[in-house]
Amino acid sequence: MPLSPASSHDQEAVLPHSSAGTGGADPALPEDGEKKLDPENSPADSDSTKVDDAEFKEGGYGWVVVMSVLLVNAHTWGLNASYAVFLAYYLRSGTIGGASALGFAFVGGLYGRLIRSPALLVSPLATMCIGRFGTNPTLRIGTVLQTASFIAASFSTHIWHLILSQGVLFGVAMGFCFTATVGVVPQWFTKRRSFANAISTSGSGFGGLIYSLATNAMITNIGLAWAFRILAILSFVVNGACSLTIRDRNKAVGAIHVAFHLPLFKQVEFWLFTGWGFFGILSYVIVVFSITDYAQKVGFTASQGSVVAAIFSLSQGIGRPLIGLISDRFGRINVAGLGTLLACLAASFLWIFAGKHYAGLIVYSLFGMFAGVIWPCVAPVGAEVVGLQLLPAALSLYWLLLVLPATFAEAIGLELRAPGVDGYIDVQIFTAILFLASFLSIWLLRSWKIRQLDVLGLTEEQQQASIEDADVISTIASNRSGRQRGSVKRPGLFRAYITGMFVVRRV
Repeated sequence: MPLSPASSHDQEAVLPHSSAGTGGADPALPEDGEKKLDPENSPADSDSTKVDDAEFKEGGYGWVVVMSVLLVNAHTWGLNASYAVFLAYYLRSGTIGGASALGFAFVGGLYGRLIRSPALLVSPLATMCIGRFGTNPTLRIGTVLQTASFIAASFSTHIWHLILSQGVLFGVAMGFCFTATVGVVPQWFTKRRSFANAISTSGSGFGGLIYSLATNAMITNIGLAWAFRILAILSFVVNGACSLTIRDRNKAVGAIHVAFHLPLFKQVEFWLFTGWGFFGILSYVIVVFSITDYAQKVGFTASQGSVVAAIFSLSQGIGRPLIGLISDRFGRINVAGLGTLLACLAASFLWIFAGKHYAGLIVYSLFGMFAGVIWPCVAPVGAEVVGLQLLPAALSLYWLLLVLPATFAEAIGLELRAPGVDGYIDVQIFTAILFLASFLSIWLLRSWKIRQLDVLGLTEEQQQASIEDADVISTIASNRSGRQRGSVKRPGLFRAYITGMFVVRRV
């Protein structure tokens, strides 16, 4: 629950179980406030941790990890973006038997968000595998499964073949690859955490750019089956190589890889964090998997549609590092919130009013960096909310909760389509509303964070330290509660949250 500044006595009772970086109750903190991590879930001994911390420098080998994760994202999420090209081909070719637009949309929901559909569904299992076997073996499992999914899809002739191969199997594979890599980069950086994480996530944008164009060309020149097989070979080679170069710092940071950390459900801030992702993913998936078909529906060619999708991906590839750089300078929650608001405004005005013109649709595609702002920001913002130690456990639940919007987003989008040039107007309005709901969620989360920092009176250095180590909050709260007893007044909770939405502050 958010901290309540009732009094210093209240702080003394509550704060040892809360933190500016952990966001709420930590089951690893017993009544006396001493942190005792479960060695089974966080197998780090104090000596090895001290040695690692002594040798650790900002970045260092972390930049190798960044580039490795970038390549993994390019060959998972980047390949995932190419489904927009596959979808457009399926809808117009009639090569898949027993299929409807809704059926293809369901495949897309699984395929694209299995990391959020079954990918999202398998995130707890992948988290358990990381804790038991390690990051690299978990990534290798995903690599093998993804290769198998493309090979199987190359032999598909009916919709149920696609559901099992390009849907379920690919989704599970992405879940393992993504869960294994999403929390690694933040462990190697402090001051440049958002920038480094954004660079790694930009791989999905560059990969989407390359494979949106390449997939369309391969289908045209060598056929659907061999397009899948070439993608299988590329993903196996690249992701397999990256599984040899990625290193984590799970022991050093005391990362807790618990699949279902249920105490998080009691924290308002976690639900606001999830709400940002829930509505953001729902709207993002609709845009990603609709933009190619939308281009053709308003009169552009298939080639022009693939160019639009490619520019949308390029915007994310170039824009995500910029978003990360700005986040480190002006605040991670601030930039995540304002980026979501810009995505809402772009959908409300550019897509609706300018999208019927090719130049206008290109301009809207350039705002793709904001539509996908969740990807460069989710791990750094998550660290601000729950801290690095609980981040793997929090993301395990986070992705699981995003299964529904990830799976059914494109199905909703296609069902909202109507005949004619204006057939996408309901989809566009619905998408803009979803982006607005996502913005309100994270802006309320920002209010929570500001209120929490005001209660504790943390300096910027102490705020960063609390993200790295939850014990910092217990120490600060204990030291201050005796000095400040009875000195803090309780403002209304509702007023505190609303006021926080308008405060200009780096958060």
